[in-house]
Amino acid sequence: MKVKTFLSSGSVTRKVRAATVVASLATVSALVVPTATASPAPADTKATVAQLAQAGDAVLSADVGGTAWFTDKASGKVVVTADSTVSAAEINRIKKAAGDQTGRLEIKRTPGKFSRLIAGGEAITSSGVRCSLGFNVVNSARQYFALTAGHCTTGRPSWSIGTAVPGQTVFPNYDHGVIQHSNPAAADGRVYLYNGTYRDIINAGSPTVGQRIERSGSTTGYRTGSVTGLNATVNYGNGQLVYNTIQTNACAQPGDSGGPLFAGNTAYGLLSGGSGNCTSGGTTFFEPVTRPLSLYGLSVF
Repeated sequence: MKVKTFLSSGSVTRKVRAATVVASLATVSALVVPTATASPAPADTKATVAQLAQAGDAVLSADVGGTAWFTDKASGKVVVTADSTVSAAEINRIKKAAGDQTGRLEIKRTPGKFSRLIAGGEAITSSGVRCSLGFNVVNSARQYFALTAGHCTTGRPSWSIGTAVPGQTVFPNYDHGVIQHSNPAAADGRVYLYNGTYRDIINAGSPTVGQRIERSGSTTGYRTGSVTGLNATVNYGNGQLVYNTIQTNACAQPGDSGGPLFAGNTAYGLLSGGSGNCTSGGTTFFEPVTRPLSLYGLSVF
């Protein structure tokens, strides 16, 4: 089963502000209709770390595109979300792989397809596609860069705001890309809120499950939601997996990719993918912003 990739094409005339960084984001739809799973493991026994790891490894080994999963230690479950392309036979394949740990799985369905959306906050373009800028960042030499999704910058070195840094695009496994600004004076450390105002971003960190979050993107503007899972693995199909993402119920659509996830003045992530839309709702996955910051010696400002 393959997951469709969406590229938002055409020219974008909107001026890119340094308020957000190019980060590609995948759209996701709201989770609905949880499906029952077989429960060979006793329901009244708390899963051990080893059992949860075994259940998670089983989902990975089943290799079903259109699925995402994370470990919820509080409930003692590996929560698996399957999009509309995943068949009943593929769900059974996941259960079979889990074996006697099937009862540790909580399988949920979501409408739509998990997609990587090329199209934080304002638009950036390259080779006829559009993404969204995530966060503007700086290094110790006072050079200015923009962070975005790696699936945006893969194979696209030239962007409307500058040039992708060689060796600093990662996709799959992770999903981030770094673009050096051709005009450093244009780099603004704020995020555009699509109401004529901006939000200063002065910190970077990691969110918690249940926390209220905000996101911004060039297609759907400013949206809010909450964190529903941490360290989620997303399988986009064709061997394209992204690990350790932040899962949320904030909606997004093609062109929002790479846009910023934040709360207050703190940066959290860059939109990678998901399913759904901002009419019916969505599930979205974000690359933790702390990953590229630490890998390349960058910081928000």
